[in-house]
Parts: sequence; C-alpha cells; structure tokens
Amino acid sequence: MSHQSSQNRPDAGLDRALRRVVLSGLALVLLVPLARASTDALGWLPLWLVGMPAVAWWSLHRFRLPSAMRRLRPAGRRRAPQARRLRARPAGLARAA
Repeated sequence: MSHQSSQNRPDAGLDRALRRVVLSGLALVLLVPLARASTDALGWLPLWLVGMPAVAWWSLHRFRLPSAMRRLRPAGRRRAPQARRLRARPAGLARAA
C-alpha cells in the first residue's frame, strides 16, 4: 500500500521549484507595479508570473482539489428520477378546459 501511495506523489524537487516560482511571481506582482502591466510581446504579465506557474504546480499534483474544496463538493451524483416525455394524445381525447 505504501508503494502505491509513493507513486502518486509528485517529484519533490519539481514541486519545490514550482512553489518557489509561484511565490516569487506573486511577490513581484504585489510589490512591483511594472509587473502588473501588459506588454505587446507577452501580454498580461500576472498571467505569466503567477497564473501559468500556478497551473503547472496544480497539474503536477494531478489537478487534485484542495481538501477544503473536497469537503464542500457533494459525494456523488444525484439520484433524482429522470424526466419523462409525455406521449402524444389522440385528438379525440383532448382534455376539457
């Protein structure tokens, strides 16, 4: 069982590097006003400094939701009855209004 759980863990070095890149980008965006700008060559800089590294870090963890989000999400599919389509009634049996 421990062998299988160790296979699901991401690489520790890559995890540490991506965490540092995300935190560095976040610090740049918060502290340096120029890092919140948009350029013609790159576009919106916070996307490249924070957003893309954060998505890479999240994908390293195989898109798992944080534990707080897992508790809020419903456990399974709802088992409500399926809607039924009404069959066409013959013209002579129309209901009286």
